[in-house]
Amino acid sequence: MRFDHSLRLSRHTLPAFAAEGLVWGTFAAYVPEIKAAISASDAQFAMGLLVSSAGALLGLWIAPRFDQRVTRLAMPIAAIFMAAAFIGPAASTSLLIFIALMLFVGTGSGLLDVVMNARVSQIEAASGSSLMNLNHAGFSAAYGLAALACAPAREAGVPAWMMFTGILLIVLVCGRMMVLAPLEEDAPETSQSRKRLPGFVFWAGVIVLAGFLAEQSIEGWSALHLERTLGAGPAEGALGPALLGITMLIGRLSGQLVAAHLSERFVIAMAATLGSVGCIIAASASTVAMAYVGFALAGLGISVTAPMALALAGKLAPGGMRTHVISRTAMIGYMGFFVGPPLIGFVSEASSLRVSFLVVATILLFCLPSLILFQRAIKPSEQPGRGWLG
Repeated sequence: MRFDHSLRLSRHTLPAFAAEGLVWGTFAAYVPEIKAAISASDAQFAMGLLVSSAGALLGLWIAPRFDQRVTRLAMPIAAIFMAAAFIGPAASTSLLIFIALMLFVGTGSGLLDVVMNARVSQIEAASGSSLMNLNHAGFSAAYGLAALACAPAREAGVPAWMMFTGILLIVLVCGRMMVLAPLEEDAPETSQSRKRLPGFVFWAGVIVLAGFLAEQSIEGWSALHLERTLGAGPAEGALGPALLGITMLIGRLSGQLVAAHLSERFVIAMAATLGSVGCIIAASASTVAMAYVGFALAGLGISVTAPMALALAGKLAPGGMRTHVISRTAMIGYMGFFVGPPLIGFVSEASSLRVSFLVVATILLFCLPSLILFQRAIKPSEQPGRGWLG
């Protein structure tokens, strides 16, 4: 498929993915300063991230109903809410206020995640095109650019809240581009429809969980690892998440092409293994350059793990249940997106950031047995048309 055709199909969803990349890229680059402003230990900062996890679960749970009510405006409303929610924690000088406000950050992110991924899955089903990696590449591009922009901004003393205010203005301007009605009407969510959720949803969610846990752990703590463990300066520290975003962009754009020739399951297995190796290198690094290499390899590996699992779940979803399947897969998977950073914090408090990244490497390897169980949970009528290699 021509790349420009994929871009045209994604013209409404790419801005939403980019909006989320902007806020999380900025947050990752400013973690050392935000953490210092509230005088938080690793465990205390992790508690704030854990509260955002609770908000994310709330957002993921209510997303299908939210989407049904506001339909075409669901993406812009969720994106604006999410961008606005980051300003409070970024401006906070109180640990308790920071922790409380992170609840709204998680809720906004959870809402937007489900709606935009569901829209992409619906477009894929209607067009027969593979678009999930391209859209997640939009997240990575925005994430990397935001983190790069934060390097000189931090050196110049620009406060975090000012950066997030600028991002909110960008999202407000681009909100009109995100207006898109659902392409299919989901069945009302009843207790009966929940029972009909396919069995593969759980294992798809576990794979998404591992991928997003690794992604968010590196995004949230790579700058601190570079600065505190290896003695890097603020600009060098901000380049850690920036490098991750750039390599994830490369990986997801490559995944867009690879998906046309190899099965999602084979690519996920190879990607999870590469991501694990990258985390091990970053954890054992003795120099900043070696850590950069580790984070780059990790970015290439984890870039396609979660998007391909979400795409596969959406592809196998019964008609009329796509948003519910994406929502429930994401509810499991995005626990990794938000639980990953606090997990790193708690492990770091008990041992070190090096050990934390080794834990992430181990979790990524759980994708391999999960893929086998995912395959076993697929009914014959749900089987995709190609095997492991394509």
